[in-house]
Amino acid sequence: MTNPTGASTAALTVANPWAVVPSLGNLDAYISAVNRLPMLTLEEEQTFARKLKETNDIEAAGKLVLSHLRLVVSVSRKYLGYGLPHGDLIQEGNIGLMKAVKRFDPDQGVRLVSYALHWIKAEIHEYILKNWRMVKVATTKAQRKLFFNLRSMKQGFKDDADVETHRETLTDAQIDVMAKELNVKREEVIEMETRMSGGDVMLDPAPNDDGEEGFGPIAYLADASHEPTQMMESRQRDVLASDGIATALQALDPRSRRIVEERWLKVNDDGSGGLTLHDLAAEYGVSAERIRQIEVAAMKKMKKALAAYA
Repeated sequence: MTNPTGASTAALTVANPWAVVPSLGNLDAYISAVNRLPMLTLEEEQTFARKLKETNDIEAAGKLVLSHLRLVVSVSRKYLGYGLPHGDLIQEGNIGLMKAVKRFDPDQGVRLVSYALHWIKAEIHEYILKNWRMVKVATTKAQRKLFFNLRSMKQGFKDDADVETHRETLTDAQIDVMAKELNVKREEVIEMETRMSGGDVMLDPAPNDDGEEGFGPIAYLADASHEPTQMMESRQRDVLASDGIATALQALDPRSRRIVEERWLKVNDDGSGGLTLHDLAAEYGVSAERIRQIEVAAMKKMKKALAAYA
């Protein structure tokens, strides 16, 4: 294998083009190696691109990729603020570079470096969106545009502001500026700012240091209404509230039934209940205490009827 340092790229012949650079596991060594790889001249780039296009020459593809690895390193550095491993960003960018090389047309009058930039960024963007949070924060084109511009624009606002007065949250004026420059609604800026300022919460957290299960949202997000036991109990309550009460009322004499219905079951259109103890006492010509005694006795009788019905 020929050492690429100082050698003519056109004369470089490598059975495995990737063997000239170390693994991404040693990031410093990798970056140092790709920065030493020689750049292609326009003529060399055109020659290799035509070989790839016309004869599917894999060695030519490798040389096009190798000579642009430093571009991927440069682009990936701009996305380190998202907290993802630099090596992973480079790896995804390399995938974009290889896609660009495969699709590159040397007859379009564009250098590969300009053409590949879009593909490298696209792969890095997709990786960030999938891995920055457990829940994807941007799905539409407008949301993606906001996601990748919001951080840089916020930093620009901070750089322009007094250190003592700058705020972490956006002001109304800043939101309006962002919405205008990115051609989106101000509500969309606010929504994306809220999404990016939040964090992931584990629904079912791991046990704490004492070995006890941690408390998480899963504890109060569970839908108990569809648990089998709860469903059976709910159905039984519904039956008792309809057929059961109707059956229990049939066991009462007419006066007791009317007292119970007026006191407990009747609801007027205005939300008020039925007759009071004194109203019923006046109707039946007895004391209010006597009506109360009849009511208590009727309720006991209904309770026994409901228990038998259940």
